[in-house]
Amino acid sequence: MTTTIQTEPRSGFIRASFKAFGVIERVGNKLPHPFWLFCILAGVIIVLSSILDAAGISAVNPSTGEPVVVRSLLSAEGMQTILGDAVKNFAGFPPLATIMTTLLGIAIAERSGLIDAVLRQTVTRIPTKYVTFSLSMAAMIGHVAGDAAYVTLIPLGALVFRAIGRSPVLGAIVAFVSISAGYDASPSLTTTDVLLSSITTAAAATIDPTVVVSPLANYFFGASSSILIALTITIVVEKVLAKRSDLESDPTEAGDVVDFNDLLATPAQRRGLRFSGIAALTFFVVLVAAMIPPSSPLRGEGGSLLTSPVIGGMAFVIGLFFGIVGYVYGRTAGTYSKAADVVAAMTHGMKDMAPILVLFFAISQFLAYFKWTGIGEVIAISGSASLERINAPGWAILLGLAIVIAVMNFIVTSGSAMWSLAAPIFIPMLMLLDIEPATTQAMYRIADSVTNCVTPMSPYFVMALGFIQQYRKSAGIGTLASFTIPLAMVIWVVWVAFFMLWYALGIPFGI
Repeated sequence: MTTTIQTEPRSGFIRASFKAFGVIERVGNKLPHPFWLFCILAGVIIVLSSILDAAGISAVNPSTGEPVVVRSLLSAEGMQTILGDAVKNFAGFPPLATIMTTLLGIAIAERSGLIDAVLRQTVTRIPTKYVTFSLSMAAMIGHVAGDAAYVTLIPLGALVFRAIGRSPVLGAIVAFVSISAGYDASPSLTTTDVLLSSITTAAAATIDPTVVVSPLANYFFGASSSILIALTITIVVEKVLAKRSDLESDPTEAGDVVDFNDLLATPAQRRGLRFSGIAALTFFVVLVAAMIPPSSPLRGEGGSLLTSPVIGGMAFVIGLFFGIVGYVYGRTAGTYSKAADVVAAMTHGMKDMAPILVLFFAISQFLAYFKWTGIGEVIAISGSASLERINAPGWAILLGLAIVIAVMNFIVTSGSAMWSLAAPIFIPMLMLLDIEPATTQAMYRIADSVTNCVTPMSPYFVMALGFIQQYRKSAGIGTLASFTIPLAMVIWVVWVAFFMLWYALGIPFGI
């Protein structure tokens, strides 16, 4: 008996959304690669700085009382910034060294198989009635692996759901939405924490050079958000999406049936997880014990913890942690047999980093021009003055930021690229309104995450669709979007409301 599968939703709202997505996709496809986009923007800054300089545009920094004037990049000093300082601009780009340092350790953990084993254990060791939550929570943990989480978890989610007799299509969708819509929420520190905090610190220096935003600046909020988002996805999936009649997959051969036991970790992997867990616990105990004495060299001036070398060198600490734990797992699980394997893992991680390094070069030059000209500072001062005149409350300003970034994310899907554009304007502007950089960054991370699962410009949207089509060949963009749109809408509302409650209560977003 042949079952007719509905491939497009009946909802008029979602059909209208598809048309809007089609427009976004066509416009987005006409945009150049982000590298060239930042090169073009750098050219725009060069021309604009000359025009504004000739017009005598300026502002007064309310923090210092000093005038800020726009300087032309076509002057002799400007040429020094463009030509003479090109190498320094790149080498001094805040996220460059920090992200590379962190990735060295994460590459050791990833290539050893540790992250894959942790994700499998998270999903398969939980009772089947909690499989949706455990899969979603595994995605939150998987954010530490960056984009590699998509490749691991989407097919794993489909297999786990199929093995317990549920729709593999739904399993793939749960994994995809959990990774993408909750991309900036995690119970552990990730490379995103290191990357964004570096950009935020550089942007804050425009107003106050002493401000340092650490990778831990949003940790409390991000860890709490990971549980909230996993619960939200679970409720929407189980109460609404799981009841849809169009979840059937295509008929399969008997040999394609998945045995749930095949997804469990092997004895070697379990041994590796056990010993790596001991290594992780030992690492934290030793670190905390070493920081307890008031005279510890791991404390900062006057015995401070916040200005300690550990907090200041958090990128290296994260990399060291994952490097040690990953190596212990690799040796006990058998994936690493000699020290040279570790070097090979780090080398592979740097190869994967190559596209980001190319993009960083263009971004670093653009930001150096933007900062030197003073355009960003003038915009921030003028914008904050306008907001102050209309007496806009802090929560309304942050809500407006969330809407602006969510819309921008449909076109510019790279989180670091978009924050490089937005931070030099929004961070100083909101600092002048007494909104902390860590608070602004936290709201940005919400807006930047949620629409990832619905924008057709994301390569992972297409990847997720490819995995789904392995189980249902008739599935299309409309099929996937009909699931992700309602999930994204609910997550956005819940997450923003959670942020507003956190903000209103004055709870620290992190350290």
